[in-house]
Order: sequence, then C-alpha cells, then structure tokens
Amino acid sequence: MLLMQDFSNAPQQLKPLPNNQVVELVDAHNECVASAYLSTQNKGIGWVYSLKNEAFTHQLLVERFQNAKRLRSQYFGNSLTNAFCLFNDEGDYLGGLRVELYHDFAVFSWYNAFIAQNQALIISAFQTVFPEVRGGYAKNRFKGAKQESSHLFGESHSEVNIIFENGIQYATHLDDGLMTGIFLDQREVRGRLLDHYAQGRSVLNLFSYTAAFSVAAAMGGALETTSVDLAKRSIELSKAHFELNQIDLSAHRLVVMDTFEYFKYAKRKALKYDLIIIDPPSFARNKRKVFSVQKNYQELIDGALSLLNPNGLIVASTNAQNYPIADFKKMLQNSLKRYHYEFKEVFRLPSDYRSNPKQNDSNYLKVFVIEVKK
Repeated sequence: MLLMQDFSNAPQQLKPLPNNQVVELVDAHNECVASAYLSTQNKGIGWVYSLKNEAFTHQLLVERFQNAKRLRSQYFGNSLTNAFCLFNDEGDYLGGLRVELYHDFAVFSWYNAFIAQNQALIISAFQTVFPEVRGGYAKNRFKGAKQESSHLFGESHSEVNIIFENGIQYATHLDDGLMTGIFLDQREVRGRLLDHYAQGRSVLNLFSYTAAFSVAAAMGGALETTSVDLAKRSIELSKAHFELNQIDLSAHRLVVMDTFEYFKYAKRKALKYDLIIIDPPSFARNKRKVFSVQKNYQELIDGALSLLNPNGLIVASTNAQNYPIADFKKMLQNSLKRYHYEFKEVFRLPSDYRSNPKQNDSNYLKVFVIEVKK
C-alpha cells in the first residue's frame, strides 16, 4: 500500500519549484524513491502518490478507485444508508481528492489546483470503476478557485436530492456552494442518537446547520429538540428535514441566534436540557467575535454546563485537523474538573472515510459523549 504524505516539512530547496506539476523524488545517490505532485494547499506544498517512479495516469487512478470500491463493499446495496464516502484523500492514497456518494450522484472535492486541473483524467478513471453513478458535481475547496461548485458529468440534479442515512431521509443540494446540507462523516454519531442517546431526552443542538443531529434525535425518541444556528437560511433547510420525515415541529424549535447569545437567552429563560450537542466550525467570525476551536471551545463547554440537567450528556465534536485528539480530550477534562463525569463513548471517522495511519491529522473527526453527574 502506498502512503501519501504532505510536504509540510520538505527540504527548503524543494519549495521554490513551480506549482502544479509531477516531480520525481530522489535520494542522495540520485535514485528515485517516490513520485509526487507539487500543489499548494492548507496542509503543505504537495503529496507523494507512489513510492516508486510512476506516472500520474488513467491506469494508476483506476487502480486507486478499484481498491477504494473494494474496501467499501459493505456499504453498497444498503437500503437504510445510500450516502457515504467513496474515496477519501490520503486515506485512499491520493491526497487532495475526496469523492462522496449522495444516492446516485457523486460529489468531488478538489483540495488543490493540481487535482482540479487533472479532473478530466480523474473523472474518466472514476467512471471506469463506478459506471453506475448517474452524475457528478465538483466542490472547489482551494484558494483561487473561480467558482465554488459546478456540474462535472452525466445527469444534473438541480432539484433537492433525497438521501437515506440510518433509515432517515435528508434533503441535499449538490450544486449550491461548498455545502450540501449534511456532513456525511457524522453518520455514526447521528446513528447513536437515533438508537440510544436521544430517547426520552430534551436536546439542544448548537451550530445546528440543517438540524441533521436534531432530526436523528427526534427520530430516536427525543421529547423535544432546540436547534440553534446563526445563519437565517438554516431555518428553511432544517424544516425540510423534519417535514421529510413527517416529524411534527411543535416539539422542535429552530432558533436563528449566535450560540453565545443563546447561552445568555437560555439562562434568562431558565431553560435546561438533558443532552447538548456542540459541533462548531473550526474557525468562524461574526460582527462581535472571532471563534477558534483551539482557543474558544472551553467557553462552549462552560456555557453548555450552565444549561445541562443533572446526569445530562454533552456530545463534544470537532473536525479541526490541527487539534490532536489528546489535546481536545485534555481541554474537556480541564473544563469538567469541578464535576463528576464519565466519558461514555468516542467517535472518529467512520470506515468509509479512510484515514492514513502514518498521518495522524487525516483522522480529523473527534467526538466525545460525556455524562456529567451534577
């Protein structure tokens, strides 16, 4: 198996090389030790894609896609879940590329210009291995991209695309900016809300986006849910998810408000919850505050604790790649040191979002379920 590694610590003499090209890496004896491409992205200046002298060809890509498909064989044909990751970046030995399946349609994420410039080659190889996919869309997630989203091949799907996850329906939008309406890598967390944690509880979902966690909780027997997000559009997208699953909204509140302002509001109203979900973006900015996971997450825990009922649960989540799980857990422990608590469960990326064991930050998802015994 080939291990993809970023070039963050590459020798200084490599860095002036032109961007967006394939290079051969040689040792002190001028012997080839790997093939790579150079293309700047947030992780570094490029990626190794082969530990031998190997061209970046259609056949190489076909082999990568074939291997990825084989490793995900258990996901195909599942009537309860038809949206998952087909190919994940360095975990499938091609850094800079992710492909996710939304029922019959694929969404390609290009993380650097080299991958985007080779999209015709990539799509051709993909269609060789996945001929059943009806159409594809691109998300351009690199600096300098001319547009965020575009149709790539096959059928287009301008209407809402309905997917199933754990038997729950979600409305997705494949050609509407960088977001689709759901983060598929949180599937297992939503599954545990559905089958275990939500039953009989009141739920507060912070940074709720389209309320996917809240819908899973409602389907899992939550008494009530409150979903809080600063974006006004979150209301209509969230309502669509509840309505798709025929959930009466009378016990489910949708609130457009900054999370820190909601903490103040909830305290004034003496609101309390049995389960609080915290899943913020890694970095965000509004008119009053710049939020960073590493600097400000403890404030979120403090705010949540003030609203949590005795023996309540906190689901603390982050996808910040530069925040190691040990540091995240230590921060949580420090925030909870005045309480009796128990870590009930931890979630990392599900198996379809393959990570590279040689690169710790490739397993970026970190979710702790914590019972706080006040």
